[in-house]
Amino acid sequence: MAELSTPDRAAVLAALDEVRDPKSGRGLAAAGLVQALVVGPDRAGFMIEVAAGDAALYAAVRDEAEAVLRKVSGAARVQVVLTAAAGPSAGAPEERPPDPGIVRVRRGARLSPQAQAQMAPPKPAGALKPAYVRHVVAVSSAKGGVGKSTVALNLAAGMAMLGRRVGLLDADVYGPSIPRMTGLDGDPELNADRKLAPLEAWGLKIMSIGFLVDEGAPMIWRGPIASSALNQMLNDVAWASEDAPMDVLVIDMPPGTGDVQLTLAQRVALSGAVVVSTPQEVALIDVRRGVAMFEKTHVPILGVVENMAYFPDPTTGEPIPIFGRGGARATAEALGAPFLGEIPIELALRQACDDGRPFVVEGGGSPAAKAFLAIAEGVLDALDHTSLKPPPAIVFED
Repeated sequence: MAELSTPDRAAVLAALDEVRDPKSGRGLAAAGLVQALVVGPDRAGFMIEVAAGDAALYAAVRDEAEAVLRKVSGAARVQVVLTAAAGPSAGAPEERPPDPGIVRVRRGARLSPQAQAQMAPPKPAGALKPAYVRHVVAVSSAKGGVGKSTVALNLAAGMAMLGRRVGLLDADVYGPSIPRMTGLDGDPELNADRKLAPLEAWGLKIMSIGFLVDEGAPMIWRGPIASSALNQMLNDVAWASEDAPMDVLVIDMPPGTGDVQLTLAQRVALSGAVVVSTPQEVALIDVRRGVAMFEKTHVPILGVVENMAYFPDPTTGEPIPIFGRGGARATAEALGAPFLGEIPIELALRQACDDGRPFVVEGGGSPAAKAFLAIAEGVLDALDHTSLKPPPAIVFED
């Protein structure tokens, strides 16, 4: 097989500067319209993000940009995605959110944390959700290294085993791991509607930035570019259709509470969040931060999962609490959040992740596989009983 050549990045930017921005008259690169540029073996692509009212104006620009990219040596496959930022067009009146209910509080009264969270600014009107997707669920951990991606993958695969139509979006743009954990290695194609077609495996539709870049390539992106990449993977992917709607889209979020997390929490119509932690106190501190972020952005907490809860003694099967035990359960109870279950440490689970196989599918009757399936059932039950009504306003009375 002939070795694929990689386009020269400088040549790509120079070619794109031949295409003029219709507003500023400058080249696309000089005008700052080349966002999330990806250059890899045999391919090149980027995003153009414009205001919603300018989408039609820039459609021809996108087509011209694809044409010039195809002339760059090594760029046999090119992809330019045009995205429109949410919000009203210039000069248009701002759309107001639905009239909320009212909670009346006597002035000077002490508010509970839940009531304080309700006083935060609500989501902007028209929070986004992919078409024909019923629920969007974020799997989050404010701390890295707690097995969030492992939980996200097995939660999604478990829901698919229970008969639901499920998608999995790897939103960890800085450290995508879902391609390796699902065994997928391919390039998403554009369909007739110019949307990316997700890859499919294990009964799931899957999308990750890892499908678009080399596995070892560093993602040196500032927050706005990372958020734009997330917006593309969420809204410019053919997740579902009228003939094949999707029950749940699971989002594997990056760790922390930064730009990408806030973009999701504030701009996406999330049905709820699942928070993952280990029993360690150092991880539980970050769980509290993560739960607080979701409460302030009016995202329901579907539950807390304790990963690496214990290691079964190889001889007796008795639990050995390597990282402590029960901390996530106690934290969930203190925060008033449901506790979904605990996942033990199993060598076969680690091996399944490295081999690209969801453990819930192939783990048989092991304690971890059973726990993943039970957590999937718990999340589905919570979704079936989640109200998506806007939060009530708080009015102080004398």
